[in-house]
Amino acid sequence: MNVSRRDFAIASALAFGASGLLLSGSAEAQAADEAAVAQSIEALRQGVLQQDKAKLDQVCAAQISYGHSDGRSETKEQFINGVMTRKQVQKSLAFPELKVFVVGNNAVARHIYLGESELDGKQTTTRIGALQVWQKQDSGWKLLARQGFKLG
Repeated sequence: MNVSRRDFAIASALAFGASGLLLSGSAEAQAADEAAVAQSIEALRQGVLQQDKAKLDQVCAAQISYGHSDGRSETKEQFINGVMTRKQVQKSLAFPELKVFVVGNNAVARHIYLGESELDGKQTTTRIGALQVWQKQDSGWKLLARQGFKLG
């Protein structure tokens, strides 16, 4: 079979075009995963703010390591129990400066943890950094690890 330059050029153009479609599909999948992780982060924020045990249970992996800025580390059960039995009233909670990037079935998120709470009439503002590791599991994105840290 003889292949002319014209045939080769057409085949090459089609191959490059197809690879472009694959790459754009990959970029679309990446963007969809990043949006899904951001939705899970919002569900976590709402769960903490509203003391919603079901929501927290849904977004936290069974193997979670939840680290606080004071050095404490909690299991899933300890973290959820701490939210459910906290003494202060959480007035507001925001995660500004959220950045998410996905690598395969894992995602890393960084943000500021900005909360306003009240205990015995005393207002407290919490402003720390947070690093989260999410993993795509059967029913969606689950928080696998979280570490809070003091900002400089």
